[in-house]
Amino acid sequence: MKIIDHCLDIARQQHSPNCSDRQDNEISLLVIHNISLPPGQFGGPYIDALFCNELDCSQHNFFSELKDLKVSSHLLIRRDGEIVQYVPFNKQAWHAGISNYEGRDQCNKFSIGIELEGTDHDEFTALQYQALSTITRVLLQTYPTLSEERIVGHSEIAPERKTDPGPSFNWHLYRDGIIV
Repeated sequence: MKIIDHCLDIARQQHSPNCSDRQDNEISLLVIHNISLPPGQFGGPYIDALFCNELDCSQHNFFSELKDLKVSSHLLIRRDGEIVQYVPFNKQAWHAGISNYEGRDQCNKFSIGIELEGTDHDEFTALQYQALSTITRVLLQTYPTLSEERIVGHSEIAPERKTDPGPSFNWHLYRDGIIV
């Protein structure tokens, strides 16, 4: 696995319009999220559709809450380990929302966002941890301003609003997997 032109070579590329230029902000933070659409359901086309502004909100009652929402992440790791890239790493994906890390607001400006298909309370799969650990090692090697100490959950940068990746995320397993 390697990064070529700010894209992960093994990822399925699915372009999201929900991004912007970084304005010379160096990548110095990695944010771990979780997502499932509808909540608690895995698989299906809905995450891709949401991140690409193609979600048909009539398909599920919950989707009405997402109407006109413009969000994305750099990567999604599905339950089976498939990796989807929506935004190149040199651009801002719109994943963090109102956020703050060590006194800096607007974490999208200097972070990479990775979504895991899951919920706060469902165990993530071994394939997801394996993919996330490998991706993290590659990101750390490629972007020298990123470090192991600057990897956080969404809940850490937006504690009033977010709880992900949640109590089921095994930080010890993940961190053990990124040690080279």
